[in-house]
Amino acid sequence: MNQRNAKNYRSSHIGHSQGMADVVLTNGAIYTVDPHQPHAEALAIQQGHFIAVGSNEDMQPFIDSQTQVVDLQGRFTMPGLYDMHTHPDLTLAPGYAGYLDVAMEDPTPQDVAQCIRDYAAQHPEGDWIFGQYFVHFQFKREGVEPDRHWLDSIIADRPVAIHDRSWGCILANSKALALAGIDVNTPDPGNGFIERDSISGEPTGILVDGAYSLIHAAMPPTPAHALKRAYREGIQYQSGRGVVGTKYVHVCENRLDALKSIDDEGEMTLRVEAAISWQDDIFPVKRRWELLAGERHYYRSDRLNANAVKFHFDGTHGSFSSYLSTPWPGESEWRGGLNLTPEHITDMVVDMDRRGIRVIAHCVGDGASDLFLDSVAEARRRNGPGVRHQCAHSTVLLNENLKRFAELDVVAEFSPVGWLPEPYARAREVMGSERFERMYNFKGVIDHGGIAVMGTDWPVSSINPWVGFEAMVTRKNPWHDNTDQFHGEPLPLVDAIRVMTINGAACMGIEDRAGSIEVGKSADLIVLDRHLFSLEPQGNIHNTQVDLTFMQGRLVWDRHDQFAETELEALWRKDIPAFYDKM
Repeated sequence: MNQRNAKNYRSSHIGHSQGMADVVLTNGAIYTVDPHQPHAEALAIQQGHFIAVGSNEDMQPFIDSQTQVVDLQGRFTMPGLYDMHTHPDLTLAPGYAGYLDVAMEDPTPQDVAQCIRDYAAQHPEGDWIFGQYFVHFQFKREGVEPDRHWLDSIIADRPVAIHDRSWGCILANSKALALAGIDVNTPDPGNGFIERDSISGEPTGILVDGAYSLIHAAMPPTPAHALKRAYREGIQYQSGRGVVGTKYVHVCENRLDALKSIDDEGEMTLRVEAAISWQDDIFPVKRRWELLAGERHYYRSDRLNANAVKFHFDGTHGSFSSYLSTPWPGESEWRGGLNLTPEHITDMVVDMDRRGIRVIAHCVGDGASDLFLDSVAEARRRNGPGVRHQCAHSTVLLNENLKRFAELDVVAEFSPVGWLPEPYARAREVMGSERFERMYNFKGVIDHGGIAVMGTDWPVSSINPWVGFEAMVTRKNPWHDNTDQFHGEPLPLVDAIRVMTINGAACMGIEDRAGSIEVGKSADLIVLDRHLFSLEPQGNIHNTQVDLTFMQGRLVWDRHDQFAETELEALWRKDIPAFYDKM
């Protein structure tokens, strides 16, 4: 990495005639996402903004001897992508801190047990054995009950805790429960619950949603160096995949410090909205109230803001804790876990809305999203028009609520793992066939005039945004050449591009100055190795390669190192971190 570039990548080229461009791109197949001018051949950039979009000839008045002119050689060019929900810290920091990593897509109970034994043997001096992950659904399918007794049979003299792949629960052994002070008398937290034996009331070892923060509170915090490396490599990867805007949801003061350090060092090559945890859903947030009261502004820059709050309204389908509008199949009353009372959520949303803080609400069940929309309606009634809030996951929505997203100016965010026809997604069929067919209803929200966006939700699914991009268009598994379509309606390519670009900008509240290639907007764009409108989507979109990523007019990613040792030299070049993309 070029340290000069890292410190100065925001700088604009200066010194030529007024009105001249810093950079001009010519001979491209440019798709602008501007309905008034959807296609163009060339564009000009000055001081981080587009100053001309049109033909090659249109650019001539903006070129002088100091303008950098790039011949795109016919390559497809479009606005940069937006990933509106991801967690690089949760995925990478445990490994950089030396925690357990099973590193398999769908590990069997035997795989998990062996990995724990191997880790214990390799780290005999350690105390906690903590990491990721087991798959609750896989255990159930093999007839194995994941509980503390199963973990105790592997290791009983050291505390052991391991995340489920959905991040909806943690499995802990007896030693870990004891160190965390969790026993038969421990009350459930308001934002989760402790799974208990139906007869004795003793904890089984499964801690759902906010309950597993009790385990994190008993452990040493994740080291600062691990958090910084995780975010830095996440930013590098996302820039290399064409992402120019993202949301890192669930942050604490330590995570904000890591992000600010990256920003201060000139390595934040995309916009980041960091959402502060409302409760201790995953890890303790010691200065939550100070951050929300105003300390969050300390971290503000043109690339970073912490003006959002994230909370879990309900749980997950895998742990039967998502909150449904009617009882779960086979149940007469159980509708799932509601982590907050309706009164709590309404007061919180109204208060955050009044303060101008965006609420990002984890709503998996259709009952959860219904209550969230009700709370936003009350905020609109009391406060008038305000900040655009975000319904995270939106896994299953009531049909009658589809129009409310537009009416209330709430963004529906969807995560792609749910609409891929693979075993982990099929686990969601426990909701019942009728709900299953309503899952991830992009088209329903869009057809009713609402804003739909995509969040990878890494580590729950791949951080590669092109995987979800293809699945939106096909509703099929990108890696399997089959004719079986998954549930739900696919989106036309033009709609999917809007979801990934201008809709993402709207989700960050910047659609008036980013998200499309238009004169006056921020010069955020990507150059691809293929023309999206000239290929068969199935099996081809998901492995799209991004050759160049421009952010605010600066080249931040150069796949072929085309501009090494030039004025355009990129901060990130040639190599993307080798993350496990196919999850």
